[in-house]
Amino acid sequence: MSDPIPESWHKVLEPALNTPEVRKLGTWLRAEEDAGKVMYPPRGQRLAALELTPLEAVKVVILGQDPYHGPGQAHGLSFSVQEGVKLPPSLRNIYKELASDIGCAVPASGDLSHWAKQGVLLLNNSLTVEAGLAGSHAKRGWDAITDAAVAAVAERAEPAVFILWGSHAQAKAARIAGLTDGPHLVLKSVHPSPLSSHRGFFGSKPFSQANAFLEHAGRGGINWCL
Repeated sequence: MSDPIPESWHKVLEPALNTPEVRKLGTWLRAEEDAGKVMYPPRGQRLAALELTPLEAVKVVILGQDPYHGPGQAHGLSFSVQEGVKLPPSLRNIYKELASDIGCAVPASGDLSHWAKQGVLLLNNSLTVEAGLAGSHAKRGWDAITDAAVAAVAERAEPAVFILWGSHAQAKAARIAGLTDGPHLVLKSVHPSPLSSHRGFFGSKPFSQANAFLEHAGRGGINWCL
């Protein structure tokens, strides 16, 4: 692992970090980089979701699949792109639902750091990808780390909201013991991709539902407007 695990997550992730699967991941990533492969996001940004959202601060978990694979897009937060980058289609649809659900103006920026700093864990299933090759780092060992992170939130007594968009996020959550029978709210819909968004993403109202639950639980809602 090239990026250090943030302190608040280290204890809960340590068992996963010591598995042969994750050790093999670290060796493989170094070999790929030594061979000249370009990966996104770059070193220093791969664990941004964990850095910006400490475990004890997590109120909402939004699961993505893998980072954007175009240059300058990914910066370690699911669905988010760096300031000044053109909005990807899925994020445009997320913003449309945000406007419809709670009346936020559609932002020009795709940087979701504002959410992360309020307790929204924007976690991808895989935390790296090879340039131009979507899904290229799936099943390489990242699951052990990201499963452990989701499980750590699910095991906490503080109520949290898990927003699961699409089959990949829902399949990941199904592996986490205690997620659905704890004090948490699990919201599911199709993915915001243009290929599926009109089959149930639009009108699903995840943002208002999340805030209503958090406020009722005494944790305070998220300021979703950017």
